[in-house]
Amino acid sequence: MDALTGLIDAQVVRGVLGARIAAGDDWGWWSVQGPGAAFHAVTSGAVWVAPEGFAPLQLRAGDVLLLPSGRAHALAGDPDALARTSPERSDGYTLTGDGTVRMGQGQAHTHILCAHFSHDPTASASILAALPETVLLRGRGDGGGLAETVRLVGRELTSPGPGSQVVLARLVDVLLVQALRDWLERDDGGSASPLHALRDPVVSTAMAMIDAEPGRAWTTTELARATAVSRATLARRFPATLGETPAAYLTRRRLDLSARRLRDTDDPLEQIARDVGYTSVYAFSRAFRRQRGVPPGRFRSASRTVAAQPNG
Repeated sequence: MDALTGLIDAQVVRGVLGARIAAGDDWGWWSVQGPGAAFHAVTSGAVWVAPEGFAPLQLRAGDVLLLPSGRAHALAGDPDALARTSPERSDGYTLTGDGTVRMGQGQAHTHILCAHFSHDPTASASILAALPETVLLRGRGDGGGLAETVRLVGRELTSPGPGSQVVLARLVDVLLVQALRDWLERDDGGSASPLHALRDPVVSTAMAMIDAEPGRAWTTTELARATAVSRATLARRFPATLGETPAAYLTRRRLDLSARRLRDTDDPLEQIARDVGYTSVYAFSRAFRRQRGVPPGRFRSASRTVAAQPNG
């Protein structure tokens, strides 16, 4: 397991296919604040996007825009249409038989795949929260994984075949991974975070080892030996890039996993505590309450009550 895979799996980051837009001329659409990250991949034509509180951006074929906080935004075919689009005004659309959202006038020359990403609410952190409010990735002529995936999406949008809905739903998750890879290549660094830690081969290897076996009694010395550096080096680089010590990351990883088990299973506390690496229920409960503010039993009841509530 590599570190990015470990982070995505640990936080259960998943994408949901949204609208498949086929647009002509003179159209505008307001997208409300969402519960997860908003994502747009332009496969042909061009679109103007105005995230609330930010300057407008023009996206062309091959460009990808990620709004990690799900910020409300306007989408439009040109600057005039963008200026008139607001929460109070969006142009109409029609829904075709294959589920495509048809907007604007005349022949469709712009195609956009829209999606949303969220993480499991039991996770104590989100890799998407480490990103800036707007992540614009321009298409690259030299190819690359993101460009190839966007082109594949484009073929499914313009020439749908049997199973296109399934193909696009699967590609949504691929697009996020490719976008994160692309952003890591282009970004020049920033404050300590799980994403920035991926750039450090030593720290990312240690993270992946913890993610693969969170129930193991890892020590900084053992992790340092496995990554072929001194204990002092790992102890320095881990918090410098990730923002927490190896011991703190291990504890958070264990308690996130146990929180999901508490919500989703009827496994007894003794079994959960043992599986995530605690020698006693008392030690597990004390660590869980310290991080989550409630004992495991109360968390289990509360999380199931929330999960059982109807949406909307």
